[in-house]
Amino acid sequence: MAVVFNALLLLVLCGNTASGDQPVPTKPPGALNYELPIAEYETQDTFDAGIVGPLYQMVNIFLNVVQPNDFPLDMIRKIIQTKSDLSVHSKEPENIVLALKIAYYEIGVLVCAILGLLFIILMPLVGYFFCMCRCGNKCGGEMHQRQKHNQVCRRQCFAMSLLVICLLMSLGIMYGFVANHQIRTRIKKTQTLAESNYRDFQIFLNETPKQIDYILAQYTNTKNKAFSDLDGIGSLLGGKIKDQLKPKVVPVLGEIKTMATVIKQTKDALQNMSSSLKSLHDGSAQLNTNLTAARENIESSLNSGDCASEPASKICDSIRPELSDLKSNHDPLQLPSVDRELNTVNDIDKTDLESLVKMGYTSLDEIPDKVRNQTEVVISDVKKTLDSISSVIKNVSQSIPIEGVLSEASRYLNDSNSYFHKELPKLEEYDSYWWLAGLIVCFLLTLIVTFFYLGLFCGVYGYDKHATPTRRGCISNTGGIFLMAGVGFSFLFCWILMILVVLTFVVGTNVEKLLCEPYANKKLLQVLDTPYLLREEWQFYLSGLLFNNPNINLTFEQVYRDCKRGRGVYATFQLDNVYNISENFDINKHTGNIINELENLNVNIGSFELLDKAGRKSLEDFAHSGIDAIDYSLYLKEAEKPPTKVDLLTFASSLEAKANQLPEGNLKQALKTDAKNIKAIHQQQVLPLQQSLNTLKRSVSTLTHTSDKLLEKVNKTLGSLDSAQHFVNSNISSIVIGETKTFGKTIIGYFEHYLQWVLYAITEKMTSCKPVATAMDSAVNGILCGYVADPLNLFWFGIGKATALLLPAVIIAVKLAKYYRRMESEDIYDDVETVPMKNLENGSNGYHKDHLYGVHNPVMTSPSRY
Repeated sequence: MAVVFNALLLLVLCGNTASGDQPVPTKPPGALNYELPIAEYETQDTFDAGIVGPLYQMVNIFLNVVQPNDFPLDMIRKIIQTKSDLSVHSKEPENIVLALKIAYYEIGVLVCAILGLLFIILMPLVGYFFCMCRCGNKCGGEMHQRQKHNQVCRRQCFAMSLLVICLLMSLGIMYGFVANHQIRTRIKKTQTLAESNYRDFQIFLNETPKQIDYILAQYTNTKNKAFSDLDGIGSLLGGKIKDQLKPKVVPVLGEIKTMATVIKQTKDALQNMSSSLKSLHDGSAQLNTNLTAARENIESSLNSGDCASEPASKICDSIRPELSDLKSNHDPLQLPSVDRELNTVNDIDKTDLESLVKMGYTSLDEIPDKVRNQTEVVISDVKKTLDSISSVIKNVSQSIPIEGVLSEASRYLNDSNSYFHKELPKLEEYDSYWWLAGLIVCFLLTLIVTFFYLGLFCGVYGYDKHATPTRRGCISNTGGIFLMAGVGFSFLFCWILMILVVLTFVVGTNVEKLLCEPYANKKLLQVLDTPYLLREEWQFYLSGLLFNNPNINLTFEQVYRDCKRGRGVYATFQLDNVYNISENFDINKHTGNIINELENLNVNIGSFELLDKAGRKSLEDFAHSGIDAIDYSLYLKEAEKPPTKVDLLTFASSLEAKANQLPEGNLKQALKTDAKNIKAIHQQQVLPLQQSLNTLKRSVSTLTHTSDKLLEKVNKTLGSLDSAQHFVNSNISSIVIGETKTFGKTIIGYFEHYLQWVLYAITEKMTSCKPVATAMDSAVNGILCGYVADPLNLFWFGIGKATALLLPAVIIAVKLAKYYRRMESEDIYDDVETVPMKNLENGSNGYHKDHLYGVHNPVMTSPSRY
């Protein structure tokens, strides 16, 4: 117990927690997982009887028949209260009633014991008178066998009955041998069980300092965890503040960043559109000039005299209608310039809205660094406080004389173990006497049964149905002698055996019913827990014995139950009544300093502007830049037209083909030259012009998409900006304060969780008293009941069964011996009706004695009945 009391001093940091049954401490987020190392004990709390278990169960069934009454709680309490002395004032009514209750409870045992006593008294008397009677040629002592009609059936029935009885006796003797063997090995089993419990107690003593060291080490781990969080206050506290702002701030910054991208895209599209319009204006004018010159050259060739003759005239006539389409398809003057809108957007883009958005992101990302820089001094002070608590714990652990207490307990345990091994040879010696006595009893019964078996074997084997009673063979006669020898030994020893049976029966039955069964169902512990029973002035005996305070509700049953499930000594024995942890130690004394230091955390994020006025003006100017007022359909319609009214390549190819149909001459050569010029115009002017049209088309498409509901989009972005800015301005202080308190609670929570766990571990888990319950089970269930009572009950059950069966065996053996032994006289018959002749040779007795005449006188009988 001193070990436990000294171990409890380690709770110097614990307090403000209820003693007794402690709830499992809740684990805060991020807290360490504490798991007190639990000792593994080798002694089993259940005892298996092995292959003899069914035999023990059979005996218990018989005991339940003999003693079916429930455990008499009230009667046992009354007996203990009267000090078990019924002889004093035995005439008082209460004692008479109590004696009657005891007799009623023990009625089955008493009846069996009385029957055994009658057996013990009567069997020697019956044997004595039986021997005297046989010596007077009475009671079957005369060596004459009367012939009867049913003697064959009688002989067979007697032989079969004796065989069955002998088999049953052999079974009982076998039970006796098995029980005696169990008795022989019980000292070895007891030694093994005792050594196992001794090792469990050694593990208990060795594990206690390990558990204490583990509890101390967990403070270091907890402190390191707190240091890690304090060192990472920027990412933890600042990160939490940042996470609170991100849902409102980041989406708005994202919208502004998207709008900045749109402004750049609009600027690029307007630049491309302006460039395309300029290229289209210049290119269309040049193309129109070149096509006009080409058309005039072709007309000049067609008006020459070479077209007057056939077949040139027809070819020339087919070319003239196509010349009207040889011109530009665009009128650049119809498309207004976008330079004004471009200049406006260029002025907006000079604000560099993207850089302003990056500044907002940077302000958000700088929060962790600001928190870390502003809390360096406070964090340093908190660490110093935690280190000072660590020093206190170390000093307390060094001041506890745990090693001396454990050494003293270990010495006492070793002395007990040495005393047990010293007394073990005496136990083995006494046990060998009991085993030898049991062996003698089993062999006596074995000898008697062996006589009966030999008698049956010799009698049956040597019996000759044709031989007369006076002429029976030697083997048959030996069988009868064996049977009578068995009868003689039965009368000689059966009463001694029954004395042993009755004594072991009374003891074994009451041990089983009054100790083993009540201990198994805990009714025995309920008797011990009866108030004012074991000591009149004590309400609760166990608490009075341990703490000298009998008013503490500490019961044997509760202690056994808690120890059985491995509960700690502190909670099991309610040591809070001796040393209350909550009243002696206060957690706030130490955590208060930490709380005060953490309350000094003063985090100031400062001004936090998502977008300045210049950026806001850029968005407003972009909304009113006029790009949404441009008629993009006009530009798109013009961009979708081809550069020329006719495909120049097709026209040139057709012209060249028709020229090839002309005869050789100037006209043919001139038309081919014109076709080549038209192709050159297509390559040099039409294709670049087409690219400008495509660029214009893409730019118009981009601007159409960008300008769609531009004012609504910008106003929505500005509204989100105002809302987010208002949230930041209104809530940033409360967010910082709330997250700072949460961070402080987290740090304090680590130590509160640790201290709660320490209290829970010491009260519920540390120094588990499971070896105490196991030792009780080993002493009662294992040694007393399993190694002593069960073999003892099996022994008297088997020996008693065999001894009781000696009574019918003796009767049957005496009767059966008549049919196997050689008779001195026999009945004589004169006819087949087996009527005995009277007054032959010996007067009127009807007997014929061969030994009187010295010659064989065959018997005249009816035909054999065998």
